[in-house]
Amino acid sequence: MTDFKDRERAEEAKFAMDEDTQFRVTARRNRLLGQWAAEQMGLSAVEAEAYAKAVVQADFEEAGDEDVIRKLLGDLTSAGVEVSEGDIRAALEAKLVEARRALLG
Repeated sequence: MTDFKDRERAEEAKFAMDEDTQFRVTARRNRLLGQWAAEQMGLSAVEAEAYAKAVVQADFEEAGDEDVIRKLLGDLTSAGVEVSEGDIRAALEAKLVEARRALLG
């Protein structure tokens, strides 16, 4: 019986660690995406850092990536940057790969 309990605890610990890792990867991706968008808008370094943090916080509005995409599309369009939703989704995928590499080696 203890073997089963030990295995159950190990599975729970692995699940918690996987969830934490996924959260960190997504937050890193959003920060990188915010920095990319800030560069597109021509923001200063200080403004870019603040904007990247705002993009990370925007992801907490609803589940999924739609809140981040909506924020970036609106902000980039307002700044006069010609960008499509497809461009943002492509950048999102590229930044996800970059974030995974940075965090997971």
